[in-house]
This record gives sequence, C-alpha cells and structure tokens, in this order.
Amino acid sequence: MKRALLLLSFAMPASLSLVACAAAQQTQAPSLAKRPIEGRFDVAPPAIVIPPPGPLPSDLAGRLARWEADAASGQQAFAAERDATAALVAAAAGAPVASERWVVAQQAISRLTAARAPLSGALADIDRLYIERTVDEAVDGLPDIYALRDRIAEMESAQDAILQALSAALPGQ
Repeated sequence: MKRALLLLSFAMPASLSLVACAAAQQTQAPSLAKRPIEGRFDVAPPAIVIPPPGPLPSDLAGRLARWEADAASGQQAFAAERDATAALVAAAAGAPVASERWVVAQQAISRLTAARAPLSGALADIDRLYIERTVDEAVDGLPDIYALRDRIAEMESAQDAILQALSAALPGQ
C-alpha cells in the first residue's frame, strides 16, 4: 500500500503538467506580426557630414619641421656608428662573455643605441601631439602629422632590426 501511494504521489505532478500543456495549446497565441505603431519608428537617421581635415596649422608646421630634422640627424648619427659597431661585434664573435672584446662590442651597441636618441625623441613627441590633437578633436593637419610619424616609425623599426641582429650576433645573447 505504501508503495502504491508513493508511486501515485510521483505520478500526479507529471499528469498535472500534461493537463496544463494541453490547456495551453488550446488557447489562441498572440500574433507576432508587426503592429501599426511599430512602423512609425522606422526612420533613417539623419546623415552626419564630417568635414575633411584642413591644412596643417601654422603653429605646428615649425614643430614638425624640427622633428623631421631631429629624425634625420638621428638617422645620420646611427648610420655613422653602424659600421664600426658591426666590426666590433664581428671581432667579438669567438670571444667569451665578459672578455675585453665582448665588453667593447657591448659598449659599441650602447653607443649605437644612444646615437638614435634624436629620432626616438622626435617619434615620442609626434605621438604625444597626435594623441593630444585626437583627444581635442582638432583634426586639422592630422594627415601631415601621421605621415611624418609613419616615416619616422619606419626609420626606427629599421634601426631596431639592426640593433637586434647585432645583439644576437654577440656571444651570450
């Protein structure tokens, strides 16, 4: 008897839920069709006209010219040191780490890195200017600023590749 009651108590909720499902299927479901009021909000947003950036402001032209000159001088100083550094690194190829030739080559790499400081400084200044003008939404001259930044970044990338190759050629690196 206890077993029959136990089975009956478990069977009741299941049968009740089936009755509820059957009753729900007999009612009319609401339509999913678009209602008349919904079409009133289908309006295209107005076109926003954004004027193209204007020419470079005169107060920035001098700064860009100075940064371009700094980058050129950094490139020249780097080129002047590069061959001597490469020769010293090649001379240290078989030397043990911390030997005289190895230390001299490390110092030459450090001088080569320092020689490009004007170029790195100019790139940092241009990045700062670009970010400031973008935040202030001052778009005039941004294409000129970005073009110079691109040229200087390419120079720095080429110098980075040379420095990495020289450092990798040094024993113990």
